[in-house]
Amino acid sequence: MTSTDKPAATTDPSTPGAPEGADPQTDADAKAVTEAALFEAFGGVRGMVETVVPGLLFVTIFTINKDLHVSAIAALAVSLLLVAVRLIRRDTVKHAFSGVFGVAFGVVFAMMTGNAKDFYLPGMLYTLGLAVAYIGTSVAGVPLIGLILGPVFKENLSWRTRNPGRKAAYTKASYAWGFILLAKCAILFPLYWWADTTQLGWVLVSLKIPPFLLAVYLTWVFLAKAPAPIDVFAEMEAEEASREQR
Repeated sequence: MTSTDKPAATTDPSTPGAPEGADPQTDADAKAVTEAALFEAFGGVRGMVETVVPGLLFVTIFTINKDLHVSAIAALAVSLLLVAVRLIRRDTVKHAFSGVFGVAFGVVFAMMTGNAKDFYLPGMLYTLGLAVAYIGTSVAGVPLIGLILGPVFKENLSWRTRNPGRKAAYTKASYAWGFILLAKCAILFPLYWWADTTQLGWVLVSLKIPPFLLAVYLTWVFLAKAPAPIDVFAEMEAEEASREQR
């Protein structure tokens, strides 16, 4: 029986995330760890800024001069600059690179069609697809948030079979992300058809951070009340040490 198959041990009241009898300080520490892990997984404040800046620059320039090419090139240039800064500082670049790809697709779409609103279309389609993925994986019993955060909490997929309370929390969080993103799409897609580029752009920029923060907050609430993650890496190290001793 492998470390990922073994039944979960009974939760110790001193363990972060224990539902009953937990020490207040330990519980606070567990919540702090959960909060830090969430911000790490989703890019933190810097990641949010890097997500907003290219679109904000595009809509600002387009509002002023109505020049699609200048607006698109400026947005792409600032995305590349943000990646360069991260590379120079030797920081993680996954969030910055995802921003570059999103902006690049938007630039290509807008340039191909000549319609400035199409700069936003790839990101809107991605948001819709992500909403469907969050809800679909929750229905299938493999919530996407669990797949994203499992490695961050060093539990991998142990929550699926060994930690039902944590699986339930991931499922609730994934549903929350899915429905929040669907609500965002319900606002943006009608504007894509009916509003002009500047109206769509400013609404889209204003909806970048608040829905994200709401989803992260709800995820934190669900996980803070869930059982502690099972550190499968520590278990494997312990088993390896035991085998060496034998």
